[in-house]
Amino acid sequence: MAAKVIDRYKNVGNVVEEFTKKKRRPRQMAVVDEDNCTGCRICIPFCPVDCIEVVPVEKYGIPIPPVQIRFNECIGCSLCERACTDLAWDAIRMIDTTVFEEVYGIPID
Repeated sequence: MAAKVIDRYKNVGNVVEEFTKKKRRPRQMAVVDEDNCTGCRICIPFCPVDCIEVVPVEKYGIPIPPVQIRFNECIGCSLCERACTDLAWDAIRMIDTTVFEEVYGIPID
């Protein structure tokens, strides 16, 4: 039984031991659906560049706020999306960087 559970989560990836830096413009960006995010923070330890943070409590006035991505630090690795999809509520989506820039009006380096 334990082997089946371990096999189920192999595609999520490993929790990061050491953070890196962004080296080039990513092809995709991670975007959190804040309405669907439960604030479980399961995605945070999987981010290799540590660009996921909890939204300040004051913004929504709820006890467990959602997380957000610091977009200019995101490398588009999709580890947070996989962790969220497989271990939580499927609240993170990957969007092509060009589409992201058009929709959100935020230039990505």
